[in-house]
Amino acid sequence: MRPAALRLCTWNKRLLTPSRGLVQRSQDPKKQGPLYVHEVRDKLREIVGASTNWRDHVKAMEERKLLHSFLAKSQKGLPPRKMQDSYTEVLLPLGSQPELREKYLTVQNTVRFGRILEDLDSLGVFICYKHSKVHGAQTTPLSIVTALVDKIDLCKKSISPEQDIKFSGHVSWVGKTSMEVKMQMLQLHGVEYSPVLDATFVMVARDSENKGPAFVNPLLIESPEEEELFEQGELNKGRRIAFSSSSLLKVAPSAEERTTIHEMFLSTLDSKTISFRSRVLPPNAVWMEDSKLKSLQVCHPQERNIFNRIFGGFLMRKAYELGWATACSFGGSRPFVVAVDDIMFQKPVEIGSLLFLSSQVCFTQDKYIQVRVHSEVASLQSKEHMTTNVFHFTFMSEKEVPLVFPKTYGESMLYLDGQRHFNSMSTPVNFMRKNYLVEP
Repeated sequence: MRPAALRLCTWNKRLLTPSRGLVQRSQDPKKQGPLYVHEVRDKLREIVGASTNWRDHVKAMEERKLLHSFLAKSQKGLPPRKMQDSYTEVLLPLGSQPELREKYLTVQNTVRFGRILEDLDSLGVFICYKHSKVHGAQTTPLSIVTALVDKIDLCKKSISPEQDIKFSGHVSWVGKTSMEVKMQMLQLHGVEYSPVLDATFVMVARDSENKGPAFVNPLLIESPEEEELFEQGELNKGRRIAFSSSSLLKVAPSAEERTTIHEMFLSTLDSKTISFRSRVLPPNAVWMEDSKLKSLQVCHPQERNIFNRIFGGFLMRKAYELGWATACSFGGSRPFVVAVDDIMFQKPVEIGSLLFLSSQVCFTQDKYIQVRVHSEVASLQSKEHMTTNVFHFTFMSEKEVPLVFPKTYGESMLYLDGQRHFNSMSTPVNFMRKNYLVEP
């Protein structure tokens, strides 16, 4: 099997582009130059009729109620769309416009991955609005939101802030009210763009008030390549259903997993006593309970999305940065992210909420650190906490890291869940190929 870095860096052969499976349409003569990342959120506001002024948001949302009559009664009433209809390229000109770098810059002179998560989230929503565009309508009756970050795989150790970055993507699968979006990020090296990451997001369409589901245009398949992508979307849906059905919150661990936990438990018993309650750590190991970090965010209007809830990309950035700090503290060196998967947006976060983030190392192997970040909110009026998201990040440290050991049954379930997410990578990531390593 090929190293994952090579496998991931050739993923763009499966992403359809105008030169690879998509028919290039004539360009709009009125369009001058490329679409930039900072323009995407502005265009999203135009599409849904959202105001840039916080004081006007109530009026804007009231006006959206009038769009409810424009929603399709069934999917059959909507014209099919092609994958090429939603294909989008967006430029982040860090190289050609140096004044943009500070927002994206880390102290190690690399690009902040949390900012990239924000850009991917906005782009995914924008692509879905292109797929479901109502021709002739100035404002869309649909409210499209991120339901799931299925997978993000990286093939670069770090991202340079001194070269331009290009994002591209399109809708690759459609259900009745949901859409899968495949996106890719590339960075300019010399005269060519080389792959940095690939991402798969799932978006859902809601009605004009974001209160119930809405139908989206079906997808018209035109080539074997598109058929393969669509079938992969079906497989992804089946995999998610199977993964959810076997969740440790629903069913007991497998026999192999139970054996793993029991062996770990036995290895922590004090040989000097005959007791199940006397526990000692094996060499080069850390108790899971000692690997936690927490943070609190006040959700201000500045971080709102076009529907006046907290922007999902902001939540991902904050969760990632806390997860990175947890991995850094645990491993004793600066880690880099290799995979993000299974981020489910379970509940929207309202403006004014208190956002509690709790990060924990739940599995380690060699140089890898699997981190789980749990997000919950509480309103200022209520002390009740509700889970909004659970984030899963896989990091790689510069050196081998300690083993993490659970003490309780609950921590044992976290360990097994982390192991499952880690094993979802098809092969260990190898960043050491000369063509794919970018030094900080």
